[in-house]
Amino acid sequence: MKQVTLNHIHEGLGAKMVPFAGFSMPVQYEGVNAEHETVRNGVGVFDVSHMGIFKLSGPNALPLIQKVTSNDASTLVDGKAQYCYFPNEKGGVIDDIITYKVKENEYLMVVNASNIDKDWAWINQHNQVNATLENLSDSYSILAIQGPKAVEAMQSLTDVNLSDLKFYNFTIDTFAGAKDVVISATGYTGSGGFEIYAKNEDIEMIWNKVFEAGANWGIKPIGLAARDTLRLEMGYCLYGNELNDEISPLEAGLGWVTKFTKDFISADLLKAQKETGLQNKLVGFELIGKGIPRHDYEIVDASGAIIGKVTSGTMSPSLGKGIGMGYVTLAHAAEGSSIYIRIRKNDVEAKVVKTPFYKK
Repeated sequence: MKQVTLNHIHEGLGAKMVPFAGFSMPVQYEGVNAEHETVRNGVGVFDVSHMGIFKLSGPNALPLIQKVTSNDASTLVDGKAQYCYFPNEKGGVIDDIITYKVKENEYLMVVNASNIDKDWAWINQHNQVNATLENLSDSYSILAIQGPKAVEAMQSLTDVNLSDLKFYNFTIDTFAGAKDVVISATGYTGSGGFEIYAKNEDIEMIWNKVFEAGANWGIKPIGLAARDTLRLEMGYCLYGNELNDEISPLEAGLGWVTKFTKDFISADLLKAQKETGLQNKLVGFELIGKGIPRHDYEIVDASGAIIGKVTSGTMSPSLGKGIGMGYVTLAHAAEGSSIYIRIRKNDVEAKVVKTPFYKK
């Protein structure tokens, strides 16, 4: 079991540690609902150092990115990030990732923790253009400082004007006394804030200064359980739930980051799938009856026939009702459609709704 650099701090704070993607990670500190509300209304800090970071450089870095990712990275300018995915050769998804353009011929990719080895092997397998690749995952730590008070609370730690950092933009500068820190507005909670990528040797100093600077704003450490409820309220996909090697990215609603204006792995397959028509669609739903939807629960119609499966579900701390996402047949995917979630042999009525569930 791997440990993040700040493992001793999380244990010292009394975090409940659980195995996740091969790492011992803090799942909660004081409780999911309390931590969720801290991020929605104030400022909280997640340690997400288990995630992977790859550096791609040289004149052939962009051609490689264009080949292995779905989005069009040629549109990126320095300091801009882009959400995309690695399509596999059978129309599924190897991973969903974020690509960052640092400068001409230099890019970073942030990948999911559970897929680091798989992603690294995939990029190397397709690197016939001899781009320079570096796996920085074991050398860097990542903190997500999230919430509506994050910018105000952290401004004293950097000369960068954090309020000017727009969504999916980033800069590399000094932060909390550490040089060459990536400061990125690519959060996963829907409540504002930013993420920082720093060398392992600097991260404990940064953590301590972050909590000193945020003390007047009620800053708290936040675990992965609240990260999951926050992202679900926003309708954000999670690899292993909404996305995997078998599920079509088009059925997952990722057509907006699938650019057929360029050639990429499985482009023809996905284009044919789009033209032929999809069988299923990822939808958001809210429970009308009582209950909590969970991953892999069956979704049925009024007659009890199975029409799909829940991919993610929870009792929404912000809304006070059961919410979830899942794949259903197209006939039941329209907004407002009545569907039923089979919870312990009971079919609980739900309504298909547009995401995000949580609106500021």
